[in-house]
Amino acid sequence: MNVAEWVASYRRAWEDRDADAAVALFTEDAEYRSNPFQEPDRRSEGVRDYWTRVTATQGDVEVRMGTPFVDGNRVAVEFWTTMLNDGAEVTLTGCMLLTLAPDGRCEKLREYWHYEPGNRTPPHDGWGA
Repeated sequence: MNVAEWVASYRRAWEDRDADAAVALFTEDAEYRSNPFQEPDRRSEGVRDYWTRVTATQGDVEVRMGTPFVDGNRVAVEFWTTMLNDGAEVTLTGCMLLTLAPDGRCEKLREYWHYEPGNRTPPHDGWGA
């Protein structure tokens, strides 16, 4: 799997709230760090638990992914997501930093994000480039 396929598959998994599809993008011993102040979710079971938990309250999810920056097996890519969370409109923007295995699956993911409640804000000019 190449980087563009990984990013597109991640977007689809999130929009479909499909934990199985998300888990398939990661190695069995992956680390998924969604918060820099908490321990990462580890291994396939941890990725599945994280995805199941965080997407349970989401609906009408629309994810945009920016153009990935690639340096060897390291990737940075922005995301811009609008959705309902617990029935309220929100915008969630952020960046994922990935380390990819030789087969294209993710070994390590770190993400930084900003959550804006109360609206669905479209991306600004130049976002994702």
